Amino acid sequence: MFKQFSQDIKLEFAGYSTTTLIQDLLAGLTVAAVALPLALAFGVGSGADAAAGLVTAIIAGFLIGSIGGSSFQISGPTGAMAAILLPLSARYGVEGVLAAGALSGVILLVAALLKAGRIVSIIPSAVITGFTSGIAILIAFGQIDNFFGTTSHGETIIQKISSYAEIGFSPQWQPMFFGLLVLAVMIVWPKRWAAKVPSSLVGIIIALVVNILGPFDVVEVGAIPRSLLLPHRFTLSLLNSDMLNSLIVPAISIAALGMIESLLCGAAGGKMKKERLQADRELIAQGIGNIIIPFFGGVPATAAIARTSVAIKAGGRTRLTSIFHAVTLIASMFLLGPMMSRIPLAALGGVLMMTSWRMNEWDSIRKFFHKKYKTSIAQFLVTMIATVVFDLTIAILIGISLSMILFVIRSSYLEISVANIDSRHEKGRNLTQNLSNVKLVYVTGQLFFGSQDRMVTAIEEISDATTIILSIRGVPSIDHSAMVALEELHESLAAKNVKLLFCGLQPQVDRQFQRAGFNEAVGTDAIFNNAVEAIDSIAVV
Repeated sequence: MFKQFSQDIKLEFAGYSTTTLIQDLLAGLTVAAVALPLALAFGVGSGADAAAGLVTAIIAGFLIGSIGGSSFQISGPTGAMAAILLPLSARYGVEGVLAAGALSGVILLVAALLKAGRIVSIIPSAVITGFTSGIAILIAFGQIDNFFGTTSHGETIIQKISSYAEIGFSPQWQPMFFGLLVLAVMIVWPKRWAAKVPSSLVGIIIALVVNILGPFDVVEVGAIPRSLLLPHRFTLSLLNSDMLNSLIVPAISIAALGMIESLLCGAAGGKMKKERLQADRELIAQGIGNIIIPFFGGVPATAAIARTSVAIKAGGRTRLTSIFHAVTLIASMFLLGPMMSRIPLAALGGVLMMTSWRMNEWDSIRKFFHKKYKTSIAQFLVTMIATVVFDLTIAILIGISLSMILFVIRSSYLEISVANIDSRHEKGRNLTQNLSNVKLVYVTGQLFFGSQDRMVTAIEEISDATTIILSIRGVPSIDHSAMVALEELHESLAAKNVKLLFCGLQPQVDRQFQRAGFNEAVGTDAIFNNAVEAIDSIAVV
């Protein structure tokens, strides 16, 4: 893998010039402008602090960006990750978040070695859309206290919302003012300007200036350390057997989200840049990054589609774009730290509120309901609700399980028709034998455990036939359960002096019959290439 990585790096930097360097530098500066307010907001949204989000963006930008599976991915803290870290922080504290992050890195490395990245491709798009919307709900509700200046109790969103009934919900006007101010700026900021100066950055700057100049008393971000080593950082001494057992499930959820986000982001970015993501290498980079980041005090990171798309659209050519973005964030940390400490927490809450709205895949959601895709609607709603009520891993499993059930239900539909044979003219030939007691049954669809009963019932309901010809030309495949059902049906009809013949086997079905010994079980004289041969075996022409 290292040899392949070296070859890819040489190819990536082939013909690198001063012009390319300037493109990467300018793209890195642009990405940093987008990443700075988001890093601060996602750090707070994770249950840690703004500094943790900033450190995460810096280390991830350097480390994961350097060794990742593409030239374009930008990693750092994300809203989706913040949504699942917040309840974890409420239960185990920041130490628990850091420990779970390190464990998730180990899990990602194992997933890479097992080439588990391909699993993401089997997750239906409606399930992805559902868990994205569920996470958006978690982000929005998780920022209610910051946005409104209220207080709640509980680990989960449902518990927090329920606590308002006990302790009351009393919004404070000053935090609300800053939250609404940022929302308003992000809404009205022209899209044509947002490509150069992101609306979230403008909103944060305006809120900062207003807070400094005005007589406000609001909760602020707080001191931004001028060091990449934060006071609250992970050490191996924090891990013990009890904590390890408690954090293994959250760590799996973090790793699952990291894998899904990174690979989906890589697929989307790859289409934009016409470059294929090396999935296993990306998972290795994400794993190494998430093992190391907690030792600096950062929260779990993953590839971020917003920052990645900005990097590509801004003209980033190589992975140096990610590194330049990290360098810019370091400069901001050291030069603007005192100023950033005055940012109202409610302003970051406003950024996250808008982020939660924008991260919904509205085009897909509208299409589901407008086109009345019932299966997609069910997958979307169930996964979204499960994401809010349970955790991400369970939600994804529920979504995939529902998809499998719906697929089985759809696949179990069989088109069955029963026809009489014209005893006077069959394929233009005169038949001397009366075939009124012969029925021809046509079956179209998948024959498997979910559909076999309908076929068996339809044949058993034929009461006036001494011979039944079953044409399965429209059956592309058959499973063992359905073959057993056919064999038993053949025996039960034979006991009633009714002959069951088979015809029209597709190559795949024929191979399955032979492999299972079905031909020998029913007799080779009961299987024909087509209906004409089956009829000829009965009729005298």
